[in-house]
Amino acid sequence: MALVDAQGMGFELDVSTNKAFSKSLDAAVIPGRPFFNTLLRIMATRCMQQAVYFSSGTKTPDEFYHYGLACPIYTHFTSPIRRYADVIVHRLLAACIGADVTHPSLLDTKHAEALCDNLNYRHRQAQYAGRASVALNTHILFKNREEIEAAVVLAVKRNALQVLIPKYGLEGPLYLPSDKFVYNEEEHVQICGDTVLKTFDELTVRLTLDSSNLQHRKLVFQLVTPYIPGVSYVKEDAADKKEEVEVVDITGSSKGEKKRKDTIDTKSKKKKSKK
Repeated sequence: MALVDAQGMGFELDVSTNKAFSKSLDAAVIPGRPFFNTLLRIMATRCMQQAVYFSSGTKTPDEFYHYGLACPIYTHFTSPIRRYADVIVHRLLAACIGADVTHPSLLDTKHAEALCDNLNYRHRQAQYAGRASVALNTHILFKNREEIEAAVVLAVKRNALQVLIPKYGLEGPLYLPSDKFVYNEEEHVQICGDTVLKTFDELTVRLTLDSSNLQHRKLVFQLVTPYIPGVSYVKEDAADKKEEVEVVDITGSSKGEKKRKDTIDTKSKKKKSKK
């Protein structure tokens, strides 16, 4: 999908090699839309397999390759005070260069495989916990709030648009009524009359928190612009309602009084008491 969407914006992504792919991503830049390249990278890398820890004795050499870094064999580590995976890598490297004597269990392939599986599991759980923490704090932030923000379409689905709010880094579905929108599967666009919504389109959306189910609170995305009758959100506030009244311009020229229609707030206008 990223390839098709990039073509629609006039860019060709070369996926023949990872180096060519990286180069074509770097070249996909639209002046005046600095966030476009970031969106394209999100779409292009989202489908890639996540890197995991593994013991070299349990995989074939062609599985060692790291696509994103263009490395045939790769490991990563930082200070061993940070993660247990770093401690293990330091111990193995020290044993390889003869700087230290390692424990026999680290040279056991089955033991190393079980250790890697546990590290991968813990890493995934930490990611889930991080996402849950972000969701919780997001819900706290938007409690009893309404925000109108700029958004960009990440993907077009059969019944919704997947949108991203750059200001907050939030992503979610903007559902579209099936009685007003028609989904074009070949071009991956949503059509309502003269309005065509596609990937990378810039929108304005309304963000609110749905707390109707306290155990499953969720952010609600609602279209504001482009304006579509019966779909787009329109703020209705009785205090902001205005009506047109005829006001005489007493500063008119000598040719005669100049009349104009002004919009005034009828609610704030107070009646003067008669003396």
